[in-house]
Amino acid sequence: MKESLQTYIAGTWVVGKGPERVLRNPATGEVITKVLESSHEQVDFAVRSAKNAFLRSEWAHDVSTRVHVLRRMAELLEISADEFARLETKNTGKPLRESQLDVADSITCLRYYADFIESKQPWTKEMFDGTNSTITEEPIGVCALIVPWNFPLLLGIWKLAPALAAGNTVVLKPSELTPLTMLKLGVLADESGIPGGVFNIVLGDGAVGQALVSHPDVDKVSFTGGTESGTRVYMECAKSLKRVSLELGGKSPLIVFDDVDVDIAVDLALFGAFYNQGQVCVASSRLLVQESIYEPFLERLAQRMADVHIGNPLNEETELGPLISEQHLDKVLNYIHIGIEEGATLFCGGERLLALGELYVSPAVFINVRQDMRIVQEEIFGPVVTVQSFSSEEEAVDLANGTVYGLAAGVLSADIHRAERVAKNIRAGTVWINGYHTPHVDTAWGGFKRSGIGRELGIYGLAAFSEVKHTNLNRTVAKVGWFRDTQRV
Repeated sequence: MKESLQTYIAGTWVVGKGPERVLRNPATGEVITKVLESSHEQVDFAVRSAKNAFLRSEWAHDVSTRVHVLRRMAELLEISADEFARLETKNTGKPLRESQLDVADSITCLRYYADFIESKQPWTKEMFDGTNSTITEEPIGVCALIVPWNFPLLLGIWKLAPALAAGNTVVLKPSELTPLTMLKLGVLADESGIPGGVFNIVLGDGAVGQALVSHPDVDKVSFTGGTESGTRVYMECAKSLKRVSLELGGKSPLIVFDDVDVDIAVDLALFGAFYNQGQVCVASSRLLVQESIYEPFLERLAQRMADVHIGNPLNEETELGPLISEQHLDKVLNYIHIGIEEGATLFCGGERLLALGELYVSPAVFINVRQDMRIVQEEIFGPVVTVQSFSSEEEAVDLANGTVYGLAAGVLSADIHRAERVAKNIRAGTVWINGYHTPHVDTAWGGFKRSGIGRELGIYGLAAFSEVKHTNLNRTVAKVGWFRDTQRV
């Protein structure tokens, strides 16, 4: 793929006809490359190509081809895993160790859905009247996949793998900030033998996303991003009753009970809160600590944070890298200012680290916060956490559920029965007990309340890209009396 050819439509790399965008390494500010984004006419062409491939190729009906393509993509990605990880780190600023995990999880996801559809069978049953019913899951059609900048490869594949496995055709728009690994995946898809038009990539900002979402030939939209943007996507899809999945914001709590080892709890809290610089929808940005260990927890937290290795994300020992962009840095710094203005105490961190680069900030911890403060209620999407104390299990649950979000949560306790009881009462799509962050490809991912609609991964991920059809078979054309002789209405 030549540097200037960064729109992939109908199996061909073409020159983008939109504006040029300069992509910089967040850690150094150096230019990685320049891309030419897609025009609205190219978005239209991509959607029409996807529709043509859906209607006129055998992709939707040929399971064996879909299995082969997904497995071949996984194989090619595994061969070039190190190259992908380094590119992801250069484009996003996340530590290399995290990019390596993203690539490994992406390979697992592709293979999981290949295995899933290879073994999947329709549901059948002989009914009370002697007929036979069959339930099949069929592809929806053209799917628009819109992927955020924080996990561009992994979240892209969480959508792409089940969408393709189900037999859909796809137009994917990565974030304008981090398109590089998805473009590279497009090269692998091309090499895997995927039919032209089945997988298309367009580049651009929200205006390109809007053109994609509003296109009349798009049948399904799967969007991951902020709640405000997700609401706009939902409203646009409602106009034509497009199928839609939304994985949106979070303000996730981590509940720490007093029967756990404080050192272990602090390490899990740091991992939960500051993985990928806290630029994670499920980041445990609200630490709820039982009051009897609140002071020891804070003391150990301060000690541990002083040892966090912040630096060049390509170094293996780096634990925190830079934020993604100057605009996002300004947002995070503004929230730190808001927290101080609201009367919270900045316990530690929250300072720019200009010696490392323009986009580095030390992780910030706020104490003496109230539940109604903006830093407690609003998603910051950066290395900023609040620490609150609680006295009882009931209070912990109330605090945990006390925001408009419900994406994820964590519970740390040696008493498994208590932990399970608390988890049951937390309104969140994922609850980790004595752990945090690990996704499992064969489970489910998504949120309650304003954290989204629908689920990704596992059987739910495939269902999100499928329409359910009931076929009822009567082997003879039977005479049926109108009203008088029918057994049922």
